[in-house]
Amino acid sequence: MRTKLSILFVLLVSAALLSACGTTAFPGYQPRLLSVNGRAEVKITPDLAYISIGVHTEDTTAAEAVAMNNSQAQAVISALKELGIAEADIQTTNFSIYPYEKWGSDNQSLGTYYSVDNTVYVTLRDVEALGSTLDAAIAAGATNVSGISFDVEDKEAIIAEGRLLAVEDARTQAESLAEAAGITLGEVYSLSYYNNWPSPVYYDNKGIGGAMAESGVPISPGQMTLTVDVSVSYAIK
Repeated sequence: MRTKLSILFVLLVSAALLSACGTTAFPGYQPRLLSVNGRAEVKITPDLAYISIGVHTEDTTAAEAVAMNNSQAQAVISALKELGIAEADIQTTNFSIYPYEKWGSDNQSLGTYYSVDNTVYVTLRDVEALGSTLDAAIAAGATNVSGISFDVEDKEAIIAEGRLLAVEDARTQAESLAEAAGITLGEVYSLSYYNNWPSPVYYDNKGIGGAMAESGVPISPGQMTLTVDVSVSYAIK
């Protein structure tokens, strides 16, 4: 009786191992794979703009230079707020004071002057209003504009769309190759992706004057291109 039970146990264990072999590869097993790279490019219209706007003043005393700068910078910030830009979207990124010796055209020293700079980083949520925003800032007393760049607020939705399109592109390539080779695709064996988010800067000028404010500032956000690449390996049946 014990011998029969032992034989039955061995048979059951053997059946379980054979069943497992249908889904689990043996150690060292190398599956047959078809590997392809897919790519997608998604055109994006920016809905955010970032601008650094500054005020530069100079005077023979630090106190006067700071007072002039404070008055001018406050006027610029007030002009931005009047355009509907929220206070949370106006952030001070630099305030500096430094002395320097000023020289005249005849190479004679004019004495020590004090230079003051105050820069704010502005997030503009109405890209179409970029030109008029710069006009208003310059008219209010801004002397420096730098690093105007564009972005998109909802990146995740765009990246998700790019991934989907890239995977579809990979699948189309794999199916075409499989048909040409006379093979049948199985499940996805591995998948990886990489996305390259663009960061274009369209304008950078650190010395602007009233003439620009009078003529208007023609700046266009254009379009950005998100590129998503995927690498997919399919099992071959």
